Amino acid sequence: MWMRALRAGGMCDFDPLNASIPATKVEITVSCVNILLSFNCVVSLFFTVCVLYTQGMGNKEWREFGRTEVIDNTLNPDFVRKFILDYFFEERQNLRFDFRSEKALGGIQGKKCGTIIVKAEELNNCRESVMMQFCGNKLDKKDFFGKSDPFLVFYRSNEDGTFTICHKTEVVKNTLNPVWQAFKIPVRALCNGDYDRTIKVEVYDWDRDGSHDFIGEFSTSYRELSRGQSQFNVYEVSVCVTLLSFLVDIEVTFLDYIKGGPYQLNAYAMALKAVGEIIQDYDSDKMFPALGFGAKLPPDGRISHEFALNGNPQNPYCAGIDGVMEAYYQSLKSVQLYGPTNFSPVINHVARYAASVKDGSQYFVLLIITDGVISDMAQTKESIVNASCLPMSIIIVGVGPAEFDAMIELDGDEVRISSRGRYAERDIVQFVPFRDYIDRTGNHILSMARLAKDVLAEIPDQFLSYMRTRGIKPSPAPPPYTPPGQPLQTQI
Repeated sequence: MWMRALRAGGMCDFDPLNASIPATKVEITVSCVNILLSFNCVVSLFFTVCVLYTQGMGNKEWREFGRTEVIDNTLNPDFVRKFILDYFFEERQNLRFDFRSEKALGGIQGKKCGTIIVKAEELNNCRESVMMQFCGNKLDKKDFFGKSDPFLVFYRSNEDGTFTICHKTEVVKNTLNPVWQAFKIPVRALCNGDYDRTIKVEVYDWDRDGSHDFIGEFSTSYRELSRGQSQFNVYEVSVCVTLLSFLVDIEVTFLDYIKGGPYQLNAYAMALKAVGEIIQDYDSDKMFPALGFGAKLPPDGRISHEFALNGNPQNPYCAGIDGVMEAYYQSLKSVQLYGPTNFSPVINHVARYAASVKDGSQYFVLLIITDGVISDMAQTKESIVNASCLPMSIIIVGVGPAEFDAMIELDGDEVRISSRGRYAERDIVQFVPFRDYIDRTGNHILSMARLAKDVLAEIPDQFLSYMRTRGIKPSPAPPPYTPPGQPLQTQI
């Protein structure tokens, strides 16, 4: 299976010149119908598990991404455990689903071996979780020699009228009045942030051979459940199930600790500080415009690929690298990081400044720090070719584990970059992956020093190539300072 850009109405090909669909997280649900065991197997007790493999972009190696829970004794497993993947519309993401069983799976040439159902849904950016507990009362007696062994199965509705399993409780043995353990479930798993989405709950009597007996079902919604223990949450259809408790919690993420103080140097901050603290000494006023790209901005959630980190689009300048760092951390508190990864808007932004100053009095260095695979490759190449005749250089630092193969093409050390038949006038791009400079002993200062040394190594030659091709000579040095009252001395 492979994933591509999904739009309303079906599947479409990715157009690199008109890319607009952001990277997001996708939840994949897997179920099977009529799995065929080997023809010489006698169906008795067995188990099934699904293992998902993803394929690397470079070496095409298959790697295990995760696996579902094990389901016993059924030819129609409906797996509760989901696979949550980062979905990048600009990449072809190959997926492989392997099914393993204690008994050998399927096997007769030309005969259907069963049906695999794979559902994918884009996940809402909902960070709430809910802790719930239910009990049952006077359930139907299903076991001949005992009472019942009841459990609950929760499903969320889909637009096509189907349902996706999202939780299964434990089995409470031999009772008609069960009290199930409290369980915690992300709200996006329960209803994906849609509080009025139908939630169906089925009640079963567990049987060892997997042929669980249906007791009854009821429907509700997150909004109804959020009323807590009340008459609204006592469900009597063919069963009586009562909500005992409902408690909402906000999931804390790694980013929350970055947003809060004291500030810790993440990979972005280390790259910014390493390069910025050196290059700022070549700037006379040490005022730097700092732009972000790939985020939803308050208050309306507008997606932007060129916004001021300090929140002031009329004056995006920050005082020194410390000011840039402060603006970066503050922006994390107000924006929602969001794809895709577009470089061309910020390159064009700096190019507009550089195009207005061609007399050699100013030279611009654009530092781009990114953790994403580039989305607007065609536009970025065009922007770099256009900027190659301007007094500017571009440093790109890639952080994180992403495949940065495309960035090598932008760094024209081996082959000069081109766009639509036009070649760059000169090489103005330097790319390095930050992971290559991380000190294995955890010495961040050493990591930053190594990074700064390499990323800045090409700047002097790029600067000189512009000045020489334009015939721009250095300004004459000012005469040496002579203290008042002393005669001028001329050296012949």
